[in-house]
Amino acid sequence: MITVTAHAAGQVFKVPTRPGISTTLFWEAVDGAKATVFIFSGGGGGFGKVIEGQPGSSNFLVRSLSYFLSKGFNVAIFGRPEDTEDLDYADRISDKHMADVRAMLEYVQRQSPAPVWIIGTSKGTVSATAAAIKLQDTAIAGLVLTSSVVNYKKPGAVPKQDLSAIKIPTLVLHHSKDACSQCQPYEVPAILRGLTNAPVKKMILADGGSNPGGDVCGALHWHGFIGMEKEAVDMISEWIKNPLP
Repeated sequence: MITVTAHAAGQVFKVPTRPGISTTLFWEAVDGAKATVFIFSGGGGGFGKVIEGQPGSSNFLVRSLSYFLSKGFNVAIFGRPEDTEDLDYADRISDKHMADVRAMLEYVQRQSPAPVWIIGTSKGTVSATAAAIKLQDTAIAGLVLTSSVVNYKKPGAVPKQDLSAIKIPTLVLHHSKDACSQCQPYEVPAILRGLTNAPVKKMILADGGSNPGGDVCGALHWHGFIGMEKEAVDMISEWIKNPLP
């Protein structure tokens, strides 16, 4: 049984994704949506506590919710299954995680006919890449990777996955000043080299923003496109609408 918690803006669903296990999903729709962005946040996953219809996580993609909506996109944010409090690297490439993601994608596609683009940031790029590879029968329209995990020592690092299996348009957006040891900009081109069968692929190195603070791998540093959220979403949105190399 699906449980729904309604808020002033979005809704939180608890969707059965495996036998005896439900996973949370934040959903906010717009009229005449051009696409649905299906978001994987970084860190341990999730979208934080929802207050007055807004998810509380400071994650780059989550805190940019309003910008995606303003571009005419439905927003779906993958939460966490009830049997874990942390989605680590290895968890994000596991069969259990893919089962949860499959069920969520199918649920979202029942809510709207708009094409679904999966977007991940930081650790979320591990999930998004794995989904694009393993769940091709779920009719994913395209893939966007932001602040990608490229450190080969990490399970599921994007360049280590079977990128040649990805056959959908793929955008790789990274901040040129990202100082996170797992996401060094100089390693990002390896992703493009691996995408040998993507019909369209593009890498953008952003250079903007202001006032980075805290952990260099955190949401409020260059790693999280601090101070340029709208510009980053503009780049993503325009590419989704017109994917060009």
